[in-house]
Amino acid sequence: MSTPQQRLHGRTAIITGASQGIGRATARLFAEEGANVVVADVNAEAGTAVVESIQADGGTASFVAVDVTDSEQVQAMVDHAVEQYGGVDILVNNAGITRDATLKKMSEEAFDQVVDVNLKGVFNTTKTARPHLAESDHGRVLNAASVVGLYGNFGQTNYVATKSGVIGMTKTWAREFGRDGVTVNAVAPGFIETPMVDTVPEKVLDQLKGRTPLGRLGTAEDIANAYLFLASDDASFITGAVLSVDGGLVL
Repeated sequence: MSTPQQRLHGRTAIITGASQGIGRATARLFAEEGANVVVADVNAEAGTAVVESIQADGGTASFVAVDVTDSEQVQAMVDHAVEQYGGVDILVNNAGITRDATLKKMSEEAFDQVVDVNLKGVFNTTKTARPHLAESDHGRVLNAASVVGLYGNFGQTNYVATKSGVIGMTKTWAREFGRDGVTVNAVAPGFIETPMVDTVPEKVLDQLKGRTPLGRLGTAEDIANAYLFLASDDASFITGAVLSVDGGLVL
């Protein structure tokens, strides 16, 4: 049941990579705040489970299978949101992958895969959704950057390149979309407890916690809360910003 306190009441949000981790937490939080949520992901089973959990809590959500590197699938995703809910108000470009290796060992295929999903995918989704965002009174684009996109990281040439690129696109689109009243911002998470860090050795995770002034890894909910703020009316005069949510890691 909706309440006047819901910050996204009646708005429609597309969230890519929403089947797990930060995307899942963001989808659930946005639904709690009254948004119609399009859960978009390549993993149909996990994505459908997210939708079912949202609906069980009284929220509104639907699932769309999408590979963000495929422009036709992206168009179908946006068309679904428009047909199902009447428009698109918020786009969260959360989908991303890693294929880590040092430059010496990194294959061309691994480089291309990460660029296709993390950079071209953001281009595809934003370009396709833009006309509908421009028609909204609350148009928002929220991009997943990373602390490593600001400062680099050993063994992540491809990932860092894409996250640095996303930051550049964020600032460019903030200039381009402003005339339509659409804000474009990025969130740069630090090291977050998600499936993406499941393969990181415990010793390394302990080192990361030790380097973080707050003494812990972030949670998916920490990032979802940042997305919620930027999607809300509270952030209506913020655009082109990169919000670091990293527990002070880079201080």
